[in-house]
Amino acid sequence: MRARGLTCCPEKARRGGCNGYQNPETMPEEITIVDYHAGNLTSVRLAVERLGYGVRVTSTPEQVRAATRLIFPGVGAAGAAMATLKTLGIDAALAEYTRSGGPLLGICLGAQIILDYSAEDHTDCLGLVRGRVQLLQAPEGVKIPHMGWNEVVQVRKHPIWEGVEDRSQFYFVHSYAPVPNDPAAPLGLTDYYGRFVSVLGQENIVACQFHPERSGRVGLRVLENFLRWKP
Repeated sequence: MRARGLTCCPEKARRGGCNGYQNPETMPEEITIVDYHAGNLTSVRLAVERLGYGVRVTSTPEQVRAATRLIFPGVGAAGAAMATLKTLGIDAALAEYTRSGGPLLGICLGAQIILDYSAEDHTDCLGLVRGRVQLLQAPEGVKIPHMGWNEVVQVRKHPIWEGVEDRSQFYFVHSYAPVPNDPAAPLGLTDYYGRFVSVLGQENIVACQFHPERSGRVGLRVLENFLRWKP
């Protein structure tokens, strides 16, 4: 007979780690990952699961609105991404979710299209954070996209940086970068023939231009900090 108020935990029971039941109040919350057909979902899901959290991957606006914590990843082009978000109705759901105060983590493309406008495809974006997205400025002959490991200089204290050393290296793949209007929004800067905002934070939103899920142990720490953060 199942104990009242407890939830079965069969996997831990098989390993001998518990008696088969867990108190729901001590269980980690389920993390919602937004799927708008823009790549890298599997690596993000596996990273979150490795940290001990349950994951829901969704393409429905109803589940986005109902989420307690959202990760908004993405790779690809801004124009196609925004077209898909509008078709699915997720653009409006994301706006409602963030207005409600729910924590949101944007990753790569998801760190760009949360702003007002992207120079990529001349795209009107979500407008969750005021600002624009511009092409990286690099001398002629320098490779774009910016691809590989690079350091992030922490420019403002934030819970996302807990236990993360300044100038830690993270993995990047991108040609564009966010330019928020608010001078207090940048949390981290990176240099690639000129500095760009690689991490930004505003109220209940944090966004990383790098891929924390592909950045080893330090990337997992950034993810874990977001999952524990209470804005």
